[in-house]
Amino acid sequence: MFSKTRVTDKPQTPPAPTPPDAPAPAAPSFERSEPAAATPARRTAPSILSSDLTVVGNIRTEGDIQVEGTIEGDIRAHQLVVGESATIRGEIVGDEIVVNGRVIGRVRGLKVRLSASARVEGDIIHKTIAIESGAHFEGSVQRQEDPIANGPTKKLAPPASE
Repeated sequence: MFSKTRVTDKPQTPPAPTPPDAPAPAAPSFERSEPAAATPARRTAPSILSSDLTVVGNIRTEGDIQVEGTIEGDIRAHQLVVGESATIRGEIVGDEIVVNGRVIGRVRGLKVRLSASARVEGDIIHKTIAIESGAHFEGSVQRQEDPIANGPTKKLAPPASE
């Protein structure tokens, strides 16, 4: 007697049969585009070397590193944070370097920041530098446009004696 069909509903018709010689419709493609293996993920958590760790040798990474222990060797990283309890004896190189602890050796970085608790004994080669009040620093400061690419700088000749 009564029907629940609406005026806007379209009657459903079964799909037309395909002839046997017709090609099958292509299945949808669900391919993911993977990032290239040559480009590493940039923002990962920093590697942390704890305060009870002593490393004798050089450290090199493309990522970020935070040092709280003692390092006797050179360090090269993208971003390097020297913790308050850290001591580094060697050259440190990075795009961004924050020194809160002690460094005995050369510091080369695009952005170098010495916090109030920093103790640096060595030369600093930088593009930009910030030294907070209270930081101890013994050495020379030299600005270069690209301190990382220039490699080690030559030592200045001692003053001529008369």
